[in-house]
Amino acid sequence: MAARGAGQRRKVVIMGAGGRDFHNFNTLFRHRPEVEVVAFTAAQIPFQQDRRYPAELSGPIYPKGIPIVGEEALPSLLAVGDVEVVFSYSDISHQQLMAIASRVLALGGKFSLPSVEQTMLSARVPVLSVCAVRTGCGKSPLVRFLCRLFLKQGRQPVVVRHPMAYGDLEGRAVQRISAEADLQPSIWTLEEREEFEPLLNLGVSVYCGVDYKAILGEAEKAGDLIVWDGGNNDTPFFRPELELVILDPLRAGDEVLYYPGLVNLRRADVLVVNKVDEASPEQLGIVRGNIQSCNSTASLIEGRLQVLLDNPQRLQGKRVVVVEDGPTVTHGGMAYGAGMVAARRYGAAEIIDPRPAAQGSLRDAYKNWPHLAEVLPAMGYSPQQLEDLRLTLEAVDCDLIVSATPVDLNRLLRLNKPLEQVRYEFVEQNAHELHKRILAWLHHGKPV
Repeated sequence: MAARGAGQRRKVVIMGAGGRDFHNFNTLFRHRPEVEVVAFTAAQIPFQQDRRYPAELSGPIYPKGIPIVGEEALPSLLAVGDVEVVFSYSDISHQQLMAIASRVLALGGKFSLPSVEQTMLSARVPVLSVCAVRTGCGKSPLVRFLCRLFLKQGRQPVVVRHPMAYGDLEGRAVQRISAEADLQPSIWTLEEREEFEPLLNLGVSVYCGVDYKAILGEAEKAGDLIVWDGGNNDTPFFRPELELVILDPLRAGDEVLYYPGLVNLRRADVLVVNKVDEASPEQLGIVRGNIQSCNSTASLIEGRLQVLLDNPQRLQGKRVVVVEDGPTVTHGGMAYGAGMVAARRYGAAEIIDPRPAAQGSLRDAYKNWPHLAEVLPAMGYSPQQLEDLRLTLEAVDCDLIVSATPVDLNRLLRLNKPLEQVRYEFVEQNAHELHKRILAWLHHGKPV
């Protein structure tokens, strides 16, 4: 390994996926002249590489910004010698994580994981965080549950969402979504709209973007408490007074096998085991055993997702295609979600396999995630991918679309066949148990 000369800047490569990586840069490296971040690498989410982290966000040390490249560029980035690779994305198995670390070490680089405390920002208002052990555990319904509770108490919650920094990064340092007019299709991807629309319907503003120090300053002015809504199974960007972490027994065992989900499990003040009505006794036993081993002092809550349709009778006897939330069934690893539950529960005669009708990038999605079979992931990371979704749905030979993405696809895509929207909300298994714990924190600063 080449030695670093006097005055030579320490070289760093940040491995990311268009979110945590940028936050780690902003908090750990942006103002450090002795460090040179030579590149970000991108994974998990399509259409992220071949961009630049712009100069307006990277600061005066980087007047030309910082390139964003694919992970396949790692060997060339490490070839100069004495490079540290800072791993900065979430929902990756411990096996995959160590395989990446081993590759970096074999190429002569250093490999590091930033500490949670290093990258959390302190707020002037109370912060409650909702995180998870895997993508698709049910964070968003739990956030809505909490917001309704706070609103009933006369409080004004503001939700700050984990970044989904897709597309053009210029002008995206701080973004506030507080009205329907803020949801212009030209700005937001389908995944982003999935998170925003249900909260807008509650009258709750959402903040997101790239510069979370600036976002925190705006959120503190907009509400009297902040709900941190985590992405994937990432840790919070803001230092919470109360940490809620949600687990999914339908993927029993994953809570101790994925990074940084196990970090969240061990840190949590309150652990919420969701989907208990769908899980088997064996699955619930595995999750409870891992909780006992890893964090027996946390408060334990059990809940379920209530599946809601305006017209469930429309599914009876119909041939349907099921659309599920994209991240849950892609890198989240679920074979199905609430849409399939609704189709089976309300008497669909046949669930049509959408794979033969897949168009463009959706054909690639089925190749990349071969566990998908009977469901269509709601992929919309670019205008072309959204068009691929529309063409796929129009090509499927069915009577009805059953859509469990929170976005109204019929309004967004103007489809040529009827659609039944599936909603899902968090429900406590034991009435008012979580309710009481949250109110105790709200009024006394701690859960009971």
